[in-house]
Amino acid sequence: MSKKIISLVRPPFLACILAASCGSAFALVSVDEAKKLGTTLTEFGAEKAGNADGSIPAYTGGLTKAPAGYTKNADQYVDPFKGDKPVFSIDAKNMAQYDALLTPGNKALLKRFPTYKVDVYPTRRSVAYPAWVIQNTTKNATTAKLSGTGEGDGVSGADPEGTPLPGVPFPIPKNGYEVMWNHMLHYAPAVKDNYSSGWLVDASGNITGLPESHSYYVSPFYDQSGALRKQTFGAYLAISSELMSPPSAAGTHFLNFYLPDASEGGQKVWFYTPGQRRVRAAPEFSYDIPIASYGGVLLWDEIFGFVGRMDRFDFKLIGKKEMIVPYNAFPLTNQSTAKEAVGAKHLNPEVVRWEKRRVWVVEADRKASARHVYSKRTFYVEEDCWCIVASETYDNANNIYRVGFIHTFPTYDFGGVNTDTWHYHDLIKGNYFVTNIGRKDPGHYVRSYDSAKGLPIKMTPQAVAGGGVR
Repeated sequence: MSKKIISLVRPPFLACILAASCGSAFALVSVDEAKKLGTTLTEFGAEKAGNADGSIPAYTGGLTKAPAGYTKNADQYVDPFKGDKPVFSIDAKNMAQYDALLTPGNKALLKRFPTYKVDVYPTRRSVAYPAWVIQNTTKNATTAKLSGTGEGDGVSGADPEGTPLPGVPFPIPKNGYEVMWNHMLHYAPAVKDNYSSGWLVDASGNITGLPESHSYYVSPFYDQSGALRKQTFGAYLAISSELMSPPSAAGTHFLNFYLPDASEGGQKVWFYTPGQRRVRAAPEFSYDIPIASYGGVLLWDEIFGFVGRMDRFDFKLIGKKEMIVPYNAFPLTNQSTAKEAVGAKHLNPEVVRWEKRRVWVVEADRKASARHVYSKRTFYVEEDCWCIVASETYDNANNIYRVGFIHTFPTYDFGGVNTDTWHYHDLIKGNYFVTNIGRKDPGHYVRSYDSAKGLPIKMTPQAVAGGGVR
């Protein structure tokens, strides 16, 4: 397999890369350039053809049919690629051979842990899009643009609500902000119902269970009825999450709405605490504030890889590269128990699936006038799902602080992806954290729906308060 990174940056990006910054003036593409969609590019903006050595295949439509054994709205997804075997494995001894394909974060983990390895499986371009999302994406290509008083602070377009139409807003992106908005508005089932647990493993290998939660992750743009957008202040992402354990925290509820513009800080957040028996607004749950229920090892702007306002960093588009990243992560997210997956130093490599994919690379440098615990961040956004699959963050001495991976899998019953499994290594403290994994753990499940109809989702502060149990 070739060791060379194959740059797939098309000429329109070159000026952006040389200047290390692209402005919103380049947001719209011409009608002629948009004709690439459905020809050399897929309708959603990925490279349609395979790569030079054939290790990345051409896109042929993704998984549009559930595999045998899957029942709609079942507790788990069946792995359609269960029979796949690794094509090759990377460890500390042979990592130099694959240097160009490895993220800096994975290189750091390979060097630090002798037992860490990266099993690389055949690349499966599994993500599928419904026709209505494709149609909207094609329209967005020439109508969506960045908006707001600060670059990247909002998006607007041809939807009656003034936003881009429900689809990829920038299928032919011109700068880092557009790629990040593609991530934040990527296509997914309208509702994902997830009962999960998380684990924190300290530097000595001690494994601590974090609070279990029952969460609804909602993508209001992709509810075709429009009802969810009305219920969520027009949010592109909503989270309604209740802690189920430990007993001292059970009943704590978080209600988060992330908005397509910077009004009210770009979000609306409330939380309910059983001890106080009241709901209060929590605008401070943003940026680099640690999430207490995750043991303080995850920041509020790190969920799903990144969420929230981009105003504290300058986001630069580096280009598109072939890299080895987690993908089609059924073994970790659905098929293994937590006991099988969570190791003393890192996740069990046998249950983590890596693939060679084409990813957009975005670097974000903290603005001189801004405050944030990270000085720099690098994001890897996969071309088919438009979702973050890996990241690195840096401290003020420019050392890698945290290495992040988002383990996605295609939700083949509705199209799009599930991006709910988050995994971060803290290279300074030596610990790591993972959530939303496992099979046959007490109560664990993941389900997808195309609307909220019939689901008991608490979508207002009043509903959260009224549902308080103690």
